[in-house]
Amino acid sequence: MATPEENLNAQSNVEALLQSLRRKEGTWVEWGKACQQLQKAGYSPQQIFEETGFEPVQQNQIVVAAQVYASMQSVGVSDEVQSRFERTGSDTLYEFRILTQAERAAAAVLVVEKGLDSEGAREVAKAMKDFSRFSSPPVGFSTDPGDAVAYHYWKLARQQSDLQARSRLIAQALRFANTDSARQQIEKLLTDFTVTRSRPAPLLPFYRVDSEEELPRILPVVGKLPLAVVDLQAVPLVEEEGAFRIVKFSGAGAWVPVPGWQVILNAEDPVALLIDSDQLPSPASRTEEVLLVVDRAQRQWNADGYFIVDRQGQLELHWSEDNPNVPILGRVILVMRPKKILDENFTQDPWQIDE
Repeated sequence: MATPEENLNAQSNVEALLQSLRRKEGTWVEWGKACQQLQKAGYSPQQIFEETGFEPVQQNQIVVAAQVYASMQSVGVSDEVQSRFERTGSDTLYEFRILTQAERAAAAVLVVEKGLDSEGAREVAKAMKDFSRFSSPPVGFSTDPGDAVAYHYWKLARQQSDLQARSRLIAQALRFANTDSARQQIEKLLTDFTVTRSRPAPLLPFYRVDSEEELPRILPVVGKLPLAVVDLQAVPLVEEEGAFRIVKFSGAGAWVPVPGWQVILNAEDPVALLIDSDQLPSPASRTEEVLLVVDRAQRQWNADGYFIVDRQGQLELHWSEDNPNVPILGRVILVMRPKKILDENFTQDPWQIDE
């Protein structure tokens, strides 16, 4: 238990962080670290906004970008690259959150070399992420970050039938290509006008809870009578959290209520994961927390579905046209959005009854 002196020091530190953010002292990296420290101290993004003026969206960006900046430093980058992002660039580094530490550093170097903005950084991050999934580089391209981005534009150019758009993409590919073999591969498109259509990614299986009957409540099971009083007393208080009413006990276990749709009943080994909708391959305009239901028994690759795979010890949502060269851990069988409730207190009022 903290002593009064320790509590006083902690409070003093919090006040110093809030004051620093109000005055916008230091760099954006320091702002991101300060926001993260305040969140760890129990401040919600809304409270930080009210105290400092930093909006929750901005907090998220600088906190994540500061973490990317730190990981980039740990790998090592030139003074030029480091100083470039010390001044500004949280929007750019935020895009690199999907990359590994080594890839983040390489992407930062590429962004500085090519003078790219945050939109260009987003393209670089996506291109490098997609390229990293190959077990070996495509013909003509190397593992160089520039070649990875060049391949992204080369692939897009091959799919384009409009000659003007195709030429722009070829120019972009040549801009990033860093090896002679990659340039030669790209230049072939100047005389070969064959259009290669790629298979579109499948639609995610979205569902949204629409009726009250689909909102079950989880209750702890005491056991089967006869039972002693101590058995009843041993059951902990159940507290539901979030839009999906997640229940946690005193331990590592947690449960979430899911409607008994046929796709759920047919699953052999279903588990649930929470994810923000803006992290999905096709994010909606409105960001919300959604629930991925994954059947761990389905480990056979199929181009018609999305899978959870093992990416260097981390879980990753993945789709590809060809069998990925990574361990498949389960298939996504359902993406569930929470029920829209206009008045959350409505269902808690005892006088609200059906006639």
